[in-house]
Amino acid sequence: MVRLHDPRTQDAPVESELAGRPKQVDDSHVVLLDSDGNAIGSERKSLVHHDNTPLHLAFSLYAFDRAGRVLMTRRALTKLTWPGVWTNSCCGHPVPGEPTEAAITRRLKDELNLEIAELDCVLPTFAYRARDASGVWENEICPVFFGVVEDASELRAEPGEVMETQWTDWDDLAAAAPMAPYAFSPWSIAQIVELSRPR
Repeated sequence: MVRLHDPRTQDAPVESELAGRPKQVDDSHVVLLDSDGNAIGSERKSLVHHDNTPLHLAFSLYAFDRAGRVLMTRRALTKLTWPGVWTNSCCGHPVPGEPTEAAITRRLKDELNLEIAELDCVLPTFAYRARDASGVWENEICPVFFGVVEDASELRAEPGEVMETQWTDWDDLAAAAPMAPYAFSPWSIAQIVELSRPR
């Protein structure tokens, strides 16, 4: 696998607004986008998600161990949207000035205590809109990555983010997810279906 750079952040300053902030404080800014995926501003994460959520930049990661199993996570019941559903290994939002790969590394460590060894962007233009039962919409351009973790035995889930984890075979996941869409996040269902199509 090769490390890819997100062109949307290539000219942004390297300094991230998260530098030096306590991990538990996460009202950082997300990057707002136009319909072509160009950055047009930013907004605090606590203000951007509502019943008319503007298009913004995110990412999804599917983390694999050295045996080729993929890590699925179950969202904590305290999450504002889609609580208790199964989803991909890790999701998040790059802050302004932060390369997507750096955001993945940060969130994977914060949520699961895992380190990335290899990273590959497999769906660079993935985008979706979805409405949670609470009435909150997600509206994201969300590049999807496959990653290999350094040491799967280091896995420790942050309970405020993840209530359960499971390493599984990709083919088993690809078969199960479309059969029980209510049990999975809408973005992960769409991603798994797309990633499982013959290439």
